[in-house]
Amino acid sequence: MSDSPFNTEITEQDGVLIGPLRKPLQMLAEQEYDGHASIHDDETAQKMGFEGGTIEGPTHFSQFDPIGFQLWGNRWFEEGCISAHYRNVCYEGDETRAFVKQTSDDFAEAWMERDDGMEVFRGSISVGQETDSALQARMKGLREPGTLVILHDVDVGMKSAEDMSITMDFDQHMGALYPFSLNQKNLKITEPCRWYTSDDGAGSPWGHGIIPFEMVSVMSAGGNRSLPVRGPAVGLFADLEIRMIKGPLLVGEAYRMDKEIVAISDSRRTESHWTLTSIKNSKGEVVATTLLNSATMKETYANYEKELAEIEGSAS
Repeated sequence: MSDSPFNTEITEQDGVLIGPLRKPLQMLAEQEYDGHASIHDDETAQKMGFEGGTIEGPTHFSQFDPIGFQLWGNRWFEEGCISAHYRNVCYEGDETRAFVKQTSDDFAEAWMERDDGMEVFRGSISVGQETDSALQARMKGLREPGTLVILHDVDVGMKSAEDMSITMDFDQHMGALYPFSLNQKNLKITEPCRWYTSDDGAGSPWGHGIIPFEMVSVMSAGGNRSLPVRGPAVGLFADLEIRMIKGPLLVGEAYRMDKEIVAISDSRRTESHWTLTSIKNSKGEVVATTLLNSATMKETYANYEKELAEIEGSAS
């Protein structure tokens, strides 16, 4: 689009829209939660068999924003959805590219690849509420989990104790989970957009600076500390969806959010809780949601085997 707020060059090949190769930058090396470092810390990640600290999953979403805008214009920011199942991690220095294949007026398959062809994630981008996203379809196929240890005391339907107030200003440090501000993110974001900035945001169609999709994940990250998840243990994002309903979210605007556990699943190495976060405006209307599958690595919980034996023993 000629009036696009992005300067991203998008090409098309065999019906697939393709973004440029980018090098996403690490911003979570200093992240801390539950009093310990995370998978984005080199030492912690290497203990788990990774090469080093991983790039945070939401960072990759920004490479799809120019394509979403090319397909749907302002509607992308107002009622767009990006939905992803992560398949492989990336490290700082890796080059990644966004791919999108539109399959209907309001829906497109979306995936990201590293420059060597490795698939980083696969999912969808869409607008409106009528079509299932990639993660909505994925959740329908989840099987009943086996014996749970880390999530033994967590149940589907658990909710946050109360609505939490959230705001994101340009210079606001977002805390231990995300130790940077929107202005700092704008210096490193893969797809700069003038509507995200303090200098030009007021010129957006909404009269305010708007919060990038990837930073909506940052806004919704807090509030799960009250869950009875056993730890300390190290987790990662296995699936993530960010959906606008009455968007975009505006810089400096006060919102409230509540959270609900909507699914629990497991794999050979992880236990996962799926959290739906609803972000509300001052009228109490839900304006955006995030759906996050937080997968906790069993091997990083020191008491895992001991407690597993105790739980299985008490059930027999």
